[in-house]
Amino acid sequence: MRGNDSEPEPEPGATGGSGVDHEFLALERELAVFLRRARATSGDMAREVHPELEPAAYGLLVRLEAAGRQRATELAAYFGVGKATMSRQLRSLENLGLVAREPDPADGRAWLVHLTDDGLARFRSVRDARRGRYVRKLADWDRAEVAELARLLHQLNARAES
Repeated sequence: MRGNDSEPEPEPGATGGSGVDHEFLALERELAVFLRRARATSGDMAREVHPELEPAAYGLLVRLEAAGRQRATELAAYFGVGKATMSRQLRSLENLGLVAREPDPADGRAWLVHLTDDGLARFRSVRDARRGRYVRKLADWDRAEVAELARLLHQLNARAES
């Protein structure tokens, strides 16, 4: 039995008539909830960085903080979007004072995009607050459980990219 549920736990490999193992159906359901919450949280965090920041552009700040200076074409390839979409998002971030462009020393025709000092400070403040929320929400978890969750999510992400 599961917790307070009245239904018995399905046998491993049981399909429930759908042809898909119960474990994979449960995974799909939980990932859908997780992703829905992540999208909502991303929008909240974007507004915390700047009230006019689009939720989709928040990921650019994450990438620029992690990877440093990048060409727009590298960012577009990383996110799997077209150059026009990336240009529009970067222009918006630049207008908000969160990113700046500078000539690429390796190729004078290209530009490198980077976080401004203000953009970096705003981003880190929001990111650190988010990390604090994770710590509070998982305070009753064993550290080994947190590490295992991180390991499994990393494994899932790595397989999704291959």
